[in-house]
Amino acid sequence: MFSLAFLLMLVIAIGAFFYGVKVGTDRAEAGRAPEAAVEAAASPEPNAYQQQDLVSFYHTVFLSYREFHNDWLDTRNKWLGDSTSDRSATLKQLSKSAKRKYDEIKGVYVAPISPQLKAAQTDYLKSLKLFEEGFAELAAKANEGSAQATLDAIDANSYYKEALKFSLSAQQDYFGSMLKWAESVNADIPAGVENQDVISIAQWKSLPLIVKLKASSDYMSEQAVLTDYLPHDLTAKVDQFIVSGQADKRKIKSFNAVADLLISTEAVTSGYFNEVKARFYANEQLPQLPFFSSGK
Repeated sequence: MFSLAFLLMLVIAIGAFFYGVKVGTDRAEAGRAPEAAVEAAASPEPNAYQQQDLVSFYHTVFLSYREFHNDWLDTRNKWLGDSTSDRSATLKQLSKSAKRKYDEIKGVYVAPISPQLKAAQTDYLKSLKLFEEGFAELAAKANEGSAQATLDAIDANSYYKEALKFSLSAQQDYFGSMLKWAESVNADIPAGVENQDVISIAQWKSLPLIVKLKASSDYMSEQAVLTDYLPHDLTAKVDQFIVSGQADKRKIKSFNAVADLLISTEAVTSGYFNEVKARFYANEQLPQLPFFSSGK
């Protein structure tokens, strides 16, 4: 009887111990729940399209791609001015350069919280891969015929045309990211002019600069032309043309028509935006990116 009583008391004591532990744990967790909620509220998820993301993308992705882009533009001009150029060797070098730039940009982390920036990185990578393959394929016959004949063959190449398409699509997404940033810091910024085929001069004049830049990048993407200037250079030239009264004089009614005229006459130049920035855009809100101040 004594032994049975002792075992019963032991079982009851052990059960009471574990019950106490459970009650204590539940109370502790209940006490920590409000604290965890406060911590979560104090540490929200980072916002998309912050200015530092745009700046980081500029230095790590855009500028790296642009270096290749400018090398290719310089090469085209050199070929037209020097009939003795070894075009085959140059294309092989450019193919290798595209591969190096691809590897550089592929290693850059772009947060998926900013999907347009991520899409821009992806399209720049696709463009470089196609440039690499296209130039490698075209190198064998690049020294045959004139420089202009070689350039015509390159422009007609399917790899090259797709590379250019992805390049302009990436640029379009990058400028779209800038508009997303502007919308997040200024509620008065309109959503943009997407899916609008023609923008009237009257509407164009009413748009904030950041929306005009997106419209210009959309237009350039549709034209599928390799240029040394950027959307803000085109925007500035269009504004100058309108302000000067040329649009009224020529009875031009839309941004699209003005842009067509300026591009067809090669009136848009790289760095033009910064030449007229103080005159036209002193009070406009832009992300602090180098090409809005240095002409790069």
